[in-house]
Amino acid sequence: MNFNKTLDGIKTYEAGKPIELVVREYGVDAKNIVKLASNENPYGTSPKVVQAIKDIAHKMFLYPDDSMYVLKEGLAKKFNVDEDEIIIGAGSDQVIEFAVHAKLHSKAKVLMNSITFAMYEIYARHVGTEIIRTKSREHDLEEFYSLYLEHKPEMIFICTPNNPTGDAIDTAKLKEFLRRIDNDTLVVVDGAYMEYAAFKDKSKSVSAEELIREFSNVLYLGTFSKAYGLGGMRTGYGIGNKDLIKAFYKLRPPFNITTLSLEAATVALKDEAFVQACIAKSFEQMKEYEIFAKEMGIEIIDSYTNFVTLCLNDDQSSSDISLSLLKKGMIVRDLKGYKLNAIRVTVGTAKENIRFFELFKEIIGK
Repeated sequence: MNFNKTLDGIKTYEAGKPIELVVREYGVDAKNIVKLASNENPYGTSPKVVQAIKDIAHKMFLYPDDSMYVLKEGLAKKFNVDEDEIIIGAGSDQVIEFAVHAKLHSKAKVLMNSITFAMYEIYARHVGTEIIRTKSREHDLEEFYSLYLEHKPEMIFICTPNNPTGDAIDTAKLKEFLRRIDNDTLVVVDGAYMEYAAFKDKSKSVSAEELIREFSNVLYLGTFSKAYGLGGMRTGYGIGNKDLIKAFYKLRPPFNITTLSLEAATVALKDEAFVQACIAKSFEQMKEYEIFAKEMGIEIIDSYTNFVTLCLNDDQSSSDISLSLLKKGMIVRDLKGYKLNAIRVTVGTAKENIRFFELFKEIIGK
């Protein structure tokens, strides 16, 4: 069977391996498996969310409120924007898809960092768009601007903090960059890990309200999958000016998140104390990774997220180490696919992190 030719250049996104797969393929007892590959909140989700889901589970036969009014009202209050400046997606990556299909086409160009979230390129290739990438490992906005002038892309992706490296852009520099971009170029600022960056360093904290008030061509992305501990509920959002959001709504399918997802996100948004406590514990544990990296003589990228990127030495293989860890029940992310000899490790609980350190040393020792 023949398919759309644009599929020829698309690589399938590789999600973090699930616990069930490790059990099946390597025979590891499920209770001995530690998953530190997908940047989930290791402390789970708010107990209030768990109770709320139990309370409405009997309603799962009903379609959700397609207006998503209560959730949008909560987000509007949190970010000091209007409800019609918000769109909800099945994860923020669905909002990325809306943006791509609203703006890009086969003769367009899109600019992104050399190492960044894989779905930017995958969605852009859906419509045959030409991909322009920087050479720098971390976001170099001067290089971005030079490539912008050279290629005049219709769309730019800025991921801060960046996945999978963890670095973040100074907010003042980001705004300076945006002021030099033509108003018809859509700039997507992906803040999936912004709660962590805001906690660690206020100079890296991006205000969605400030962005969309000053820049009508900017779309801000957020998610409930990370700090809020709702990765399994697949709920994200985009914030932008009303005309932008109105255009995206033409691409949004009805009932695109579930009744349970809608309730979970709405309740999670109200328990900020739980989220902040989780973030604080994550950064406290991150110090142990910094000590570990120094001890092992490997580079650790300064992270503003809930994960660390460990750049391995030339005599170490990220793929070999990742596979060896996997066979022992430790799931991490191999970054070879990003052309980086590194592994990305979610900062887990103290017990999980100690287990990672032990296994890594054991493997390196061999």
